[in-house]
Amino acid sequence: MEKRELYQYVGSMQQVAYIRQFTCEEGRSRGMKLFDVKNECLQYQVQCDKCLDVSGFSYKGVNLNFLSKPGLQGRNHYDTNGAEALRSIMGGLFFTAGLENICAPYKNAEGDYPMHGRIRTTPAEQIASEEVWTEKGLTLRVAGTMREAELFGENLVLRRTIETVVGEKSVKVTDEIENEAFREEPLMLLYHINLGYPFLTPDMKFYIPTRSVTARDEAAKGHEKDYDRMEPPKANEPEYVFLHDLKATPEKETWVLAVNPTLKLGLKIAYNMENLPYFMEWKSVAAGDYVVGLEPANSSVYGRGYHEKRGDLHKLKPFAKETNQLTFTVLDGDEEIQEAIREFTAAFGD
Repeated sequence: MEKRELYQYVGSMQQVAYIRQFTCEEGRSRGMKLFDVKNECLQYQVQCDKCLDVSGFSYKGVNLNFLSKPGLQGRNHYDTNGAEALRSIMGGLFFTAGLENICAPYKNAEGDYPMHGRIRTTPAEQIASEEVWTEKGLTLRVAGTMREAELFGENLVLRRTIETVVGEKSVKVTDEIENEAFREEPLMLLYHINLGYPFLTPDMKFYIPTRSVTARDEAAKGHEKDYDRMEPPKANEPEYVFLHDLKATPEKETWVLAVNPTLKLGLKIAYNMENLPYFMEWKSVAAGDYVVGLEPANSSVYGRGYHEKRGDLHKLKPFAKETNQLTFTVLDGDEEIQEAIREFTAAFGD
């Protein structure tokens, strides 16, 4: 709807869309600053103090993301202390793992690298938000810069923009990563996308354009055939992690679908594999930790040590840049879901 037409129906545009900044006042989230973004029936929160990652994500009041037992929280002293990161990894729609390590903690002669790296708890600088009319319509945009740096060490900059257009059901995340140091620098990156209840139930069906599925470890072996569905919660069940060899279009575009047919609700996650050739699936049916993680990455789930031994650790040259874009689109109703499945099948086959 164009601006003049829409203003016939509203007094304040905040009736249908807004960006509001707020600060949490209690518990572990006390002092944490976030943007609350509302686009009609779509609503999400962007964490100013934690890499502009998206925490809550809901549509028509239905929560789509996972939130782990520690709950919403700000930055803590244990965030980057090895495996203690498990006490601060809260999930959200996605958190950014990297930039010098992903997955398990690692140590070499150069230093310690905590679980999933340091960028996910790096506060944003140069934060900006705007509600601006473009040729697409009213666009809600949040942007900021995160820097992972050390004296005599790395100087990696992540510039992030998150935007949505009123009247659409999509959120686009655009990341530019630049090496502002005078030496070549390792760059590891994983987008940890986390789906949870009530969107995630045993009714869930995943459409992943995989050529092959490999279990990460013994716990996951034997479960590969069930990668595309969920089971009911099971007490104390170990996590399963799978490595997928994904198909893509000739332009290296790919996407996955998560569909809950009972809710008649789905989510499409689309991106380009040029800089993100790896894809992992983290599946936990454990009672109380019921979650699926869909994880585009530029490195393997086996982490930094694995790539150092292989000699293929991805690196960024001085003042070189890489750009990634991920688009999250809500599918509402049987018609949109079936159209998305037909598009998926046409691109990747059954």
